[in-house]
Amino acid sequence: MSASLPRRCAWVGSSALLAAYHDEEWGRPVHDGRALWEGLMLEGFQAGLSWVTVLKRREGFRRAFAGFDPARVARFGEEDVARLMADPGIIRSRRKIVATIGNARAYLDMQARGEDFATFAWSMTPDGPVRNESGTVQAQSPLSQAMSRALRARGFRFVGPVIVYAWMQAMGMIIDHDPGCTHHSGNLPSG
Repeated sequence: MSASLPRRCAWVGSSALLAAYHDEEWGRPVHDGRALWEGLMLEGFQAGLSWVTVLKRREGFRRAFAGFDPARVARFGEEDVARLMADPGIIRSRRKIVATIGNARAYLDMQARGEDFATFAWSMTPDGPVRNESGTVQAQSPLSQAMSRALRARGFRFVGPVIVYAWMQAMGMIIDHDPGCTHHSGNLPSG
């Protein structure tokens, strides 16, 4: 007798890579500021593309962007932009690359003012993750709109409410599993 397969969100489809990402990462609360920043930057690169495109290149992004160390990325200059534009291991969008460098500087500016990125991000959901109980797929919400405005006010770019909603889902700030998903009713494994 074979074990039954877990029921997953429809966006996983038949992709083994997306299934592993869904089961091991997506929607699990992340409280590390650097990891949250990396996730936000990757969501920005995903804009207009499928998530699997970014996921397949995630290690290339990590290599190209110095392990997503904001202090190192903030020092990138025009030579680095040219290097990144020639790197086939990432998505080569000048606007997204330049935004990532600027967002590293915004992250460091927050730190310099005594504002921790993780504390800031989670302050938008003070009672913990917000569960989407509507049963419908959303592209954005009033919460992601507010987070987008707050990020922009701190100097971040390429952080519109749709990108931010996807980031908040991925980082576990918004729990948004499909109603038929094993993890929908709070059965999310700890992680």
